[in-house]
Amino acid sequence: MQRLARNGGTAELLRWLAGRADGWAAIVGSDGTVLSASGTVPGTAARALRPDARAPRPEVPALRPEARALRPAARALRPVARAPLPEARVPRPDAPEVPDVAELVAEGVRALAERGALAYSHDTGAHTALLFPLHAALHALHADDRAAAPLLAVVTPRPVAGGLATLLADVLMPLSLCWEAEAVERKRRRVDLAESRGREAVLHLLMTGQLSTARQVAGALRPRLPDPVRVCVVECPGDSRDEVARVCVETDGGRSWIVRCPVYARHLIVVMPAEEAPEGTATDEAVAALVDGCVVGVSERVPLADTATGYRQAFHALAVARELPGRHVRFGHAPEPALVVGPAGRQWAETLLAPLLTHVPRRAQDPGSQELAATAASWLAFSSHATGHLKVHRNTLAARLKLIGELLGLDLHRLADQAALDLALRIRATPAPVCTPDTAEAERTAGPGRANGAAHDLDEVLRRPAVQEWAARQLAPLAALVGGAPAGPVGPVGPVGPVGPVGPAEETLRAWLRCEGRLGPTAAELGISVPGARKRLTRLETVLQRSLLRPPSARYDLWLALRAQDVRP
Repeated sequence: MQRLARNGGTAELLRWLAGRADGWAAIVGSDGTVLSASGTVPGTAARALRPDARAPRPEVPALRPEARALRPAARALRPVARAPLPEARVPRPDAPEVPDVAELVAEGVRALAERGALAYSHDTGAHTALLFPLHAALHALHADDRAAAPLLAVVTPRPVAGGLATLLADVLMPLSLCWEAEAVERKRRRVDLAESRGREAVLHLLMTGQLSTARQVAGALRPRLPDPVRVCVVECPGDSRDEVARVCVETDGGRSWIVRCPVYARHLIVVMPAEEAPEGTATDEAVAALVDGCVVGVSERVPLADTATGYRQAFHALAVARELPGRHVRFGHAPEPALVVGPAGRQWAETLLAPLLTHVPRRAQDPGSQELAATAASWLAFSSHATGHLKVHRNTLAARLKLIGELLGLDLHRLADQAALDLALRIRATPAPVCTPDTAEAERTAGPGRANGAAHDLDEVLRRPAVQEWAARQLAPLAALVGGAPAGPVGPVGPVGPVGPVGPAEETLRAWLRCEGRLGPTAAELGISVPGARKRLTRLETVLQRSLLRPPSARYDLWLALRAQDVRP
């Protein structure tokens, strides 16, 4: 019993008891509900059937004389007709009546509760039911706890084996301890799950810009949310995410928020203070050094309200770190496009999103404007994995995306419309004073009388000098690959292709964007295999220091950068 309690717990002890009793053993609740059981009730119908009692065998009707034309088919069916039919068994008249275990247990539970006894035995003629309260082995329980304590129930054939009652009394102690230990473990798992879901909810609020609500929810957890922060994405080897999370806590000293990514099963998201630890060793560097096979990407220093931006930066750094021996990369300096669009860009975004943000659902259970906006942002970031992020069914996600496209007049299957919506949502998530330049600069950019006016379309926003400078910085690594000099004028990201000389890297990137980010059509357009196209894009991830193949991808930023160069004055 001690060996089974250590190695198998309650389930193995019950299985062993059912074998010793040649019957059924279970733990039942104080209301008679079976909580865990093993074995079979003696005298079941299967054992009460007599194999030699067979039902009459039905005869196969002969073919009629007038059906001679069907004789070939009849000959083909003859082997089937001659095949032996399943034997039907009938119960033996002398078979013992099968006991109603549920009724026996319920009757025993009522008797124990009424009499306050420490054991109960009930004979049914062919079987005996034995019940023992588990609190009999745990004398320290309070009276109320004893009333709610489970019971050990055993149904065995008569006569009861000698010593079985003593054996059951002896097994109460290890069985009670196993049951209590497993109950504590179940409670611990529920608490861990609740804390994990709470941290995931706080991260979701931060990613959607709901800072005040995130602080309120995080107030019940530890530690406090830091500000400013660096966001770190850790890709764990195999199934070691829990172990890596423990290493992060020990290394960091409990200063950071550690969240298990709801989208990628091997990722940990660490929101850590922007200031280095007093010991001088950064958490991300320590984790990459301590855990073999672990890959780490880290964002720039960002305000807590820009956690979504920090996550994208960390994810792009992670794509680069996979190809480096050190397995650790910090994101290089690159401003967000939402910071350089100016007031015209902000008003363009407000105009584009107005139908979505003013949407009123027809029914109370339909998603509102804020929920649709969050759905769009999650889908643009995680693609089909947004179902795990939003905790919705894929059909629900598809229905919401269809509604969003209809409200905005966009075809969300096109990369161009996806990039426009992504930019508009990022502009909306950026505080207005941050992305609005002074009046003089706006007047010089937009022209007289247009400083406070909205841009007519996205191309007008992309013609701004600040956006042109941002685009040049995004594409600088590609330009450096073409003979170490800028690539010159580039054509539209469309069927015509680039005008000026470009290298294979930019040709691959443009083909991939023309094909809506799909590998198969890209490989066909380039005349190479799908693995070859994948290898080219993987090398581009290292050159651009951005993630391309896995969402959140930099394809929207790259499409905007190439488009900005195409429409430049």
